[in-house]
Amino acid sequence: MTRLLINRRRFLTAAGIAASTLPLAGCDAFDGILQNRSPVRDVLASANSLTYRVQRLLMDADRLAPEFAESEIRQGQRPNGSTDPTDPEYIALQQDFSGYRLGVTGLVEKPLSLTLAELRNMPSRTQITRHDCVEGWSCIAKWSGVPLAKVLDEAKIRPEARYVVFHCFDRMGLGLSGPTAYYESIDLIDARHPQTILAYGLNGRSLPVANGAPLRVRIERQLGYKMAKYISAIEVVADLSTFGRGRGGFWEELGYEWYAGI
Repeated sequence: MTRLLINRRRFLTAAGIAASTLPLAGCDAFDGILQNRSPVRDVLASANSLTYRVQRLLMDADRLAPEFAESEIRQGQRPNGSTDPTDPEYIALQQDFSGYRLGVTGLVEKPLSLTLAELRNMPSRTQITRHDCVEGWSCIAKWSGVPLAKVLDEAKIRPEARYVVFHCFDRMGLGLSGPTAYYESIDLIDARHPQTILAYGLNGRSLPVANGAPLRVRIERQLGYKMAKYISAIEVVADLSTFGRGRGGFWEELGYEWYAGI
């Protein structure tokens, strides 16, 4: 199993490097590949769907990712992705995040607007886990936050719901189309996993801006790029096709797998 995981990470790393070069291209030669009806895109989507189904069959939905002792935290958590959003709304909140509100909307019976203080007062979980990046590095850190399942239960999701979409404050370039709002998504199996938390604390302190303050998601059984930072809102949906180019996340639009289980 270890060899399979290593080979998978090597493949994802190679795919990620190739995908990350797309925004740097001097023309739109790759745009056709990224379109929803492209034959190449359809093949990649089919392969991704197969990977998702196979891994769901092989892995117990409630299996926990390894957790570690505090003595194994030997360095600060290395930031991944963007580290300092320039969104004016975010900048206005950044001093102490007292004005922050997490909206929970979509297929819910009870839409929510939660302050950071309210999130901190909900049942919490602290876990020391390893962050595995698609770039090939890893880092052990202690995360504290509210289980996403608790928030979803508070909002009372509707029976037709299948996915949770994370909308974020940061914006990133997507080829010639310019900066686009960052987003990510997971299914309800991972959303309800006991180690999936909305983290507001890192290594015993408030979550730093570079690591996603005021709130980021931790999905411990997936690679780091799935763990959206700077979360502004959560939307519960039945279908991902209406978001971006329909791939379920920013990096997925560039060819990364939607399901990045490890």
